[in-house]
Amino acid sequence: MKKSISIWSFVDQENIRGCMETAKKAGFDGIELALTETGAVSMQSTREELTDIRKIAADLGIEISGVATGLYWQYSMTADDAATRGKAMDACRRQIETASILGVDGILVIPGAVGVDFIPDFPVVDYDKAYDRALEAIKTLSRDAEAHKVNIGLENVWNKFLLSPVEMRDFIDKIGSDYVGSYFDVGNVLYSGYPEHWVRVLGKRIKRVHFKDYRRAAGGLHGFVDLLSGDVNWPEVMRAFKEVGYDGWCTAEMLPPYTHYPDRIIFNTANSMSRILGGK
Repeated sequence: MKKSISIWSFVDQENIRGCMETAKKAGFDGIELALTETGAVSMQSTREELTDIRKIAADLGIEISGVATGLYWQYSMTADDAATRGKAMDACRRQIETASILGVDGILVIPGAVGVDFIPDFPVVDYDKAYDRALEAIKTLSRDAEAHKVNIGLENVWNKFLLSPVEMRDFIDKIGSDYVGSYFDVGNVLYSGYPEHWVRVLGKRIKRVHFKDYRRAAGGLHGFVDLLSGDVNWPEVMRAFKEVGYDGWCTAEMLPPYTHYPDRIIFNTANSMSRILGGK
């Protein structure tokens, strides 16, 4: 497996070169960038600007492992408002185009939400309506993904939607595209299940993986802790990945950065990932 770090794990996320240099120094093979409304990698970024970022990565000897975005918390594919759903699809298409220019074959997509506890006043959507809207949206977007040869990875996240590995598996299968699969987040499962179960159920559908750890006793967002500090059974998770033949990118999504000496989270995470992936 190849080891990557999320741009969200850095303090100065607009300093793309600096983040890449630190990630490379820490021993990461890649870095996952994120699409924003404005900024270095954004809805407004030109092809030339993105090509420059791709060249910086090549010059530094680090790969761009994926393109995520936080825009789906603002624009949901399952929203009752049709205009909001349209903006979510626009963001996904822009993600796909951005990834293609950056030479990346995978993006992280949140396919909508029924409800989100950690966002105040987030509108609640009927589950059946959310399911139908998400299915229609991802089926449509799969054609864009296929045209650009960029995989859409649907993340399991705290959105009260696609709550089990079986449901996620069946949703992906209904899409029926080789370019739509799972962006499996190990730590996000711990509040309600077991990541090794998800890995075995999703199998070859897994396109990308996020590494996080979670301590159940802490609960809520405070439960997310440094790798190897939580309740993830990493040896069992790694056995499950081996069983299903996953050998792709594993990206650590560590946030927020430390209050003091924030660069240390990058180096500490790299060391923990090496131990997890090495199995010793």
